[in-house]
Amino acid sequence: MAMSESTIDSFIKELSSSAPVPGGGGAAGLVAGVGMSLSNMVMALTTGKKKYAEYQSEIEEIIAKANVITRELLDAMDKDAVAFEPLSKAYGLPKNTEEELAKRNEVLEAALVVACEAPLALMEKIVKAIELTKRVAEIGSRLAISDAGVAVQCLKAALNGASLNVYINTKMMKDRAKAEEFDKKADDMIKAGSAMADEVYEAVLAAIR
Repeated sequence: MAMSESTIDSFIKELSSSAPVPGGGGAAGLVAGVGMSLSNMVMALTTGKKKYAEYQSEIEEIIAKANVITRELLDAMDKDAVAFEPLSKAYGLPKNTEEELAKRNEVLEAALVVACEAPLALMEKIVKAIELTKRVAEIGSRLAISDAGVAVQCLKAALNGASLNVYINTKMMKDRAKAEEFDKKADDMIKAGSAMADEVYEAVLAAIR
């Protein structure tokens, strides 16, 4: 069964066990999915209201986009698990001879690249979710504005969490040029996404206090 189809209880039990997956990547995908869904809830509470009629078309567009992104974020939980499997196997390869060690290093390097690509893809989706949430906080029902703030905090936490899965793998890569390329992608998304998330949170806080 896909992790995204698990019950909350079964996912949490598996997450807290010694099983290799789900781990930080799966948790980040779930938290991001929760954040995007919560942001979408604000739009669901806003759509059709006379007070926000001027934004109705945009609200419908945001709801449609958020539904797609939520699905992608949840799917990322399983993609992270798939990406981690070859890395887990690579660590278990023998290294008793020079030939075995060379083969292990070759397989490990390729697995590290795959293990970086999954969280980077997740981060890209999270940044899109933060961008949508920014607009949600601007045009969404004032009665639910605090939920937009909770949503963006979930998304920021997931973004930071996913980046750690990039950095832990790039640190072990032999190809330093590729490692630095991955690090820069993560750095740029953290910088842009966090700044936007903080802006949304501060705007929500100012609106409710």
